[in-house]
Amino acid sequence: MVTFTVRPISPAEHLDHVRSQRSVSFLQTPAWAGVKTEWRSESLGWYAGDRLVGTGLVLHRPVPRLGRTLAYLPWGPDIDWAGGLTVWFPPLVSYLRSQGAFAIRIAPPVPTDTWTAAQVKDGIADPDVVRLTDLPGSISSVGAEVTRYLREAGWIPQNPEHGFGAGQPQFTYEIPLRHADGTARSEDDVLRGMNQLWRRNIKKAVKAGVEVTTSAGGEDLKAFHDLYVHTAERDRFTARPLAYFEKMFAALSAEEPGRIALYLARHHGDLVAATIYVRVGAHAWYVYGASSTDKRDVRGSNALQWAMIRDSLAAGCDVYDLRGITPTLAADDPHVGLIQFKVGTGGQAVRYVGEWDLLLRPVLYRAFDLYMRRRGR
Repeated sequence: MVTFTVRPISPAEHLDHVRSQRSVSFLQTPAWAGVKTEWRSESLGWYAGDRLVGTGLVLHRPVPRLGRTLAYLPWGPDIDWAGGLTVWFPPLVSYLRSQGAFAIRIAPPVPTDTWTAAQVKDGIADPDVVRLTDLPGSISSVGAEVTRYLREAGWIPQNPEHGFGAGQPQFTYEIPLRHADGTARSEDDVLRGMNQLWRRNIKKAVKAGVEVTTSAGGEDLKAFHDLYVHTAERDRFTARPLAYFEKMFAALSAEEPGRIALYLARHHGDLVAATIYVRVGAHAWYVYGASSTDKRDVRGSNALQWAMIRDSLAAGCDVYDLRGITPTLAADDPHVGLIQFKVGTGGQAVRYVGEWDLLLRPVLYRAFDLYMRRRGR
């Protein structure tokens, strides 16, 4: 059996490996360390002899005054999850233990189940169905094996019932941009996969004169943030500060030109919607969005989504990722509107393995968990 070693690598070595892959989460790029500057970070490499075969960005979250850390690999690591995990994980655990980690948290980028848009739509219409998991989906054998391995190896799942926790969402909504045989889908094919309301709203935006432009940030980022704060107040979520987005654009843009972009929808000069788009290799993400309460009837948000999908197709992407959804399908749940909006694009709902913790020092872990609960994470 092949044995691996894990050791630190430079950001340049890490980036070279990312560029060799079709899909790596932007949260696992070396640039993300430049966004999460409040945590100590390091790039790790798995080696088979002298050959680099896997990478991971580790964010070390410290326990105040104790000098120990939670070692977190968001949407990672980037390894061969279909391979034998018994050779991948022991060297990672050994290394992070030696670096003072009291626990390790991972979020494998591995699906366990998928549901088509038609299945989700039928589930929303069925009063006896309240969650995605009430529906029969397509099951991934790799996802099932990863879940089994983690459970038997003593890892503890950290996946809240409603799908959103302190870390990454377990449920996402994605639009495949390739057919089952690997050939690229066309714009017309993707449009045909959308529901009638989505197609109508895209046309309505064009007819209303909505103009979509892209930007590398700069002064436009302040306009986005103003609209984002307005959206947060309307929809009752906590907005991130402008400095966070400035840091995000600076770090990701420096790593790879075009890695991150701002999309802006204007109607007669008024900014009506704005989004942040990220692409790594053949995977594209809709990361943040904002919209004006006024002029919602011109459908700026639909225009932006279509623009980002078209650009993803033009870039040869495999998937356009609308990121998190909650698994609820109950008509009276306030979160169901999110999945209803996204299901109109066609595509599929996906459940991932989720986040899992391995406790290396249980007493410290419990103290950290209590500390995080008291400060609301």
